[in-house]
Amino acid sequence: MTPPGAKLIEDFVNTNELDEVDGEHLKDPAALSDWLRRRDLLPDGASVTGDDVRSARAVREALRKLLLANNGAPLDPKAVGTLNSAAERSRLRVSFSPSGDARLVPEEADVPGALSHILAVAYTAMADESWERLKACRLDDCQWAFYDQSKNRSRTWCSMKVCGNRAKARAYRERQRG
Repeated sequence: MTPPGAKLIEDFVNTNELDEVDGEHLKDPAALSDWLRRRDLLPDGASVTGDDVRSARAVREALRKLLLANNGAPLDPKAVGTLNSAAERSRLRVSFSPSGDARLVPEEADVPGALSHILAVAYTAMADESWERLKACRLDDCQWAFYDQSKNRSRTWCSMKVCGNRAKARAYRERQRG
């Protein structure tokens, strides 16, 4: 079972389906607003702009690069910079609940705060070791985010039936040509 935090990151990264002709789900401010509100990440009355959509897409693609690194790709330093900038804009800070639990919360509201909430979830996933199981499919035309539930954490494709089959068929064809 995918932990809730990992599921949020997976869902966010998968708002752009690279293997579809028009797989972009965050097309405009209304779509981003709807996606964030359905997950209780955006307060009622918050406005969303075109700049917010561009920021959300940049954070999403930077997270995808980190998930690709979890699946063997080299870490992209620009992706790390994008995520650091997003966290800085919202001024993430540690907050303690009445029960004594600590969590990261953004001081900024609206979309920067919502994006930083997603980054705080990524931080928590890294701390509880569920992060390394979050990956993006190795196939360039897919890169779908998934949670690797295999015992040895060796899964490389989002789906063996689709991407795994494609990769194995390509490898077979290449061997036959060579």
